[in-house]
Amino acid sequence: MFQEKIPAQMKALVVEGPQKLIYKDVPVPRINADEVLVRVKACGICGSDIARVRDGGVHFFPIIVGHEFSGVVVQTGNNVKNVSLGDHVSAAPLLPCGSCESCLSGHPAMCNSYSFIGSRQNGAMAEYVAVPSKNILQLPKDMEFDKAACIEPLTVAIHGVERAGLLRSGSSAVVYGCGTIGVLTVQCLLAKGIKKIIAIDIDEHKLQLVKNMGVNDIINSSKIDVEKYFQEEGKADYVYETAGVNSLQSQILKLVKKNGRVVYIGTAQKDVTIPAKSFELILRGELNVTGSWMSYSSPFPGKEWRAAIEYLNSEIVDVSKIITHRFPLEAGYEAFLTMLDKDKRPLKVMYCLPN
Repeated sequence: MFQEKIPAQMKALVVEGPQKLIYKDVPVPRINADEVLVRVKACGICGSDIARVRDGGVHFFPIIVGHEFSGVVVQTGNNVKNVSLGDHVSAAPLLPCGSCESCLSGHPAMCNSYSFIGSRQNGAMAEYVAVPSKNILQLPKDMEFDKAACIEPLTVAIHGVERAGLLRSGSSAVVYGCGTIGVLTVQCLLAKGIKKIIAIDIDEHKLQLVKNMGVNDIINSSKIDVEKYFQEEGKADYVYETAGVNSLQSQILKLVKKNGRVVYIGTAQKDVTIPAKSFELILRGELNVTGSWMSYSSPFPGKEWRAAIEYLNSEIVDVSKIITHRFPLEAGYEAFLTMLDKDKRPLKVMYCLPN
């Protein structure tokens, strides 16, 4: 029977201020009756973590961030029935209240009073993390932990792709931005049978990566006039913006066909100004424009999470080339500096903990 002695202290990366990511000893979390304790094996750095660690954009100090993770269950609360010691797991980081109108209507991502592992409470850039058992997702025993730590961003891509509704075979799609979410969006579209995909980015290395995955065409927007390209080659049925760049969030309205669908996945970093002529395209083209927020549905955490595990386990989605850098936990802020260094060509930067 699996049994592990739980220490009183653990190593963790603690955000104590802007660019103050301190590797130190802290108490191991105590779990309540409905929680489990996970020994973290891998934890990815999300783009949202950059603002928290580099800029100090957290809800409070000190805090342990990190919400893309996998590990092994080493302790269970007295009320836990769905998880066993030794299970290999990942977890949905959203903690919806369960009682507001959004939660009761089956939309947990719209919760009015949620918490979030690694943002509003301590997360997984540590040796151990406490997680409600209802948030736990069991993994195949042979799934590598670093790949399993990509489940959360993969669910974001799956949810974003499906926000466009039923994808029609023979349709075309644009993915604007080839960061982690963009690359995963490309793979999800391919998995859905969309063969004509145009990927746009300013990074030639990322463009070649998605080209090798089966993208129909690539556009380096620093070298090619994007709007002219679509005027000459024809517009797309679906357009996904994953970069969160304000100028692109306006421009994509010019790339989609009439009656087409636009999905905003990237979070806006600056005010988005849409010229009147661009905005009028929504009206005249009767465009379907929607946002995509996180990755949850009902029953919680949702079909996106089951699909992500299936996609990875069957290798429909391959994250091996997305994980570009691995660091031990004690590397601390060095991993974030790598994430910010374009010359190192980072995509998914990850902390990997020893057995």
